[in-house]
Amino acid sequence: MPKLRGEAFWRETLRSAHYVVAPMVDQSELAWRLLSRRHGAQLCYTPMLHAQVFLRDANYRRENLYGEACPEDRPLIVQFCANDPEVFVQAALLAQDYCDAIDLNLGCPQMIAKRGHYGAFLQEEWDLLQRMILLANEKLSVPITCKIRVFPDIDKTVRYAQMLEKAGCQLLTVHGRTKEQKGPLAGVASWEHIQAVRKAVNIPVFANGNIQCLSDVEECIRKTGVHGVMSAEGNLHNPALFEGRNPLVWEMAEEYLEIVQKYPCPLSYVRAHLFKLWHHTLQVYQQLREELAKVKTLEGIVDVNRELKLRCQEEIANQKEGEKPKEGLPFFHWICQPYIRPGPKERCRENGGSGTEKGVRGKRALEEEEDGNSELLSKNKQKKKLRNPNKSFDPSLKPKYAKCDQCGNPKGTKCVFNMCRGCCKKRAFKETADCPGHGLLFKTKYEKSLSWQHNQRGIQTPEISQRGDAEVGETAVLKEAGDS
Repeated sequence: MPKLRGEAFWRETLRSAHYVVAPMVDQSELAWRLLSRRHGAQLCYTPMLHAQVFLRDANYRRENLYGEACPEDRPLIVQFCANDPEVFVQAALLAQDYCDAIDLNLGCPQMIAKRGHYGAFLQEEWDLLQRMILLANEKLSVPITCKIRVFPDIDKTVRYAQMLEKAGCQLLTVHGRTKEQKGPLAGVASWEHIQAVRKAVNIPVFANGNIQCLSDVEECIRKTGVHGVMSAEGNLHNPALFEGRNPLVWEMAEEYLEIVQKYPCPLSYVRAHLFKLWHHTLQVYQQLREELAKVKTLEGIVDVNRELKLRCQEEIANQKEGEKPKEGLPFFHWICQPYIRPGPKERCRENGGSGTEKGVRGKRALEEEEDGNSELLSKNKQKKKLRNPNKSFDPSLKPKYAKCDQCGNPKGTKCVFNMCRGCCKKRAFKETADCPGHGLLFKTKYEKSLSWQHNQRGIQTPEISQRGDAEVGETAVLKEAGDS
């Protein structure tokens, strides 16, 4: 059967999906996808997977995609981050039988993406992106899609989208923020950019950004003309967003925990989801927030969730008639609702500052502007400086890590092969060599094994010789007795 493309792919394979759950690292796992699908989501993405790791690590594949088959979890798009065409396509070939499309992440703006050279930090390398998408479009049996961030300039964003379409991208998700807009500096996403891209390309377009409730979805579709709308944080705080409901938090939390019992995932994922769902309530019950952070088992998380539910039900029972939500919330804290991330100025006012002081910086700004001045450091780094006064936080003085000769990850500083630990281990095992820098001693252990075997043979030889002499002596005695 020929591979479906563009509108036909969206209409038939993706079933004309309008409501989409975003790929979220450690947050869009199977259990959460199933919860979201039960409450209106029509299409889900896996978390962003690292193509290099997916290709070389069978456990990583099993944990993230090859687990228990779940027919309910379709249509599904698997997202990869990558910066090498061959690696990307080889990883995608291993994933294509478990999904309906492969997505290339060109939107991650985080520091880890900058260090690994992927995500939004590839958006200027159009030749590389063309080669990656062309090869994937040629080799894969499923369509290739892309998720991008915009450039400040609308015209450049449009040319970028057209280049990806021409290379073979069959569906484009446009996050209406630049790669610099992240964390407290995120600001409002530009639907104007998204609308311009939608008009300029002939493939389906999804919009991402500014989605907190169902009315935002409807308004975005009306203003931009996109085929569908993707939600990330809005979905995490209210998985029933696409139903247009604001349910009680404990209803969603209990349902999610039941799904986790059937489709287990790391405890850190479960904890993170409950922190999002109970976000506003945990501002009220700080002690339970600490308990949720410390608990070590799923049963413990269930207990904390139950206690939060009881506290809220008690508060509802004691509620006075006509009482309104506090802290400017649209609903009471026990109801699923958006969390509006405060910007730098709002954070300043919360901390008692004016919002215009020189020393005030957003978290991400600190990463790029720190020069060792303790007034500009985050609280965490100020604590580190107290423990080690001589430590410098000037980014210009930080060492530049050399890359592994094999895969491009940072290499071990004392590795004899100039590789990262994973690549070094494979080579050292293959060549029966040592790498003290990574603590790999294949050659030494092999030589010890040979030495031990040699010593064992040396011990056994005298015993055999003595046993043989004894047998000869015994035979001689018997013969002598017979002669007599």
